[in-house]
Amino acid sequence: MGGASRNEKKRRQEAANQRLAAAGIRPPEKSSASRMPLIVVAVVLAVVVVVGLTVLISRSSGDVVPTYTASASGAVVTAGSGPVAIDVYEDYLCPACERFEQRYGDEITTALNDGQLTVRYHSIAILDERTDPPGYSTRAANAALCSVPAGVYPTYHKKLFDSQPAEGSAGLTDDELVAFGTELGAQGDFAACVRGGASAPAIAAETEAAVSDPALQTDGNFGTPTVAIDGTKIDLSNTSWLQDAIAGQ
Repeated sequence: MGGASRNEKKRRQEAANQRLAAAGIRPPEKSSASRMPLIVVAVVLAVVVVVGLTVLISRSSGDVVPTYTASASGAVVTAGSGPVAIDVYEDYLCPACERFEQRYGDEITTALNDGQLTVRYHSIAILDERTDPPGYSTRAANAALCSVPAGVYPTYHKKLFDSQPAEGSAGLTDDELVAFGTELGAQGDFAACVRGGASAPAIAAETEAAVSDPALQTDGNFGTPTVAIDGTKIDLSNTSWLQDAIAGQ
């Protein structure tokens, strides 16, 4: 049908609609068949939204439940008892450490649960001056060490990163750090341990040892997160570093 014919048909339809309206008659709606494509599109979009939300929820709630044990000596927490041992140096205020936990946390937990891995978590406080007042890195590290005898280290460790405050803030209060432990079922006098800060000297010593170790430096600088195997720093740009370590490569 040519353009002129279509225009003429449109004019006739509009004129007919006007006559019906003048007579108080509502013009007929389009048939259900003409609306069907729109209904199909709406249904498809709804399905896509539901699927997307389901995937998002499953990702956010798909954390691996830790079943490994942990012990502490000084400012180092030893998790698991597998044949492959790695050292992880982390600061609880460090944004890159939070991203490391998000990226590799479940993978590491799975390897720990399966008895493939031992992880020595070194409690580092190189960002104490990045909060106001200073000292949050040490307080958070102390709370994490307190969570070991309290029996909640694996979940508390994750909670500290999930709730990581921003640099430049005051950090989480001792009351908040205690509340996290209570929420997770901490045993013993966890609150007194957190508020007492007894591990602060050990954390300072561990931090100094890490910062001054040339094997943990890049271009003369130490940063977190740092991962080492047999004293050699791992290149974390290689995203398969953990699988390679477990495979003995």
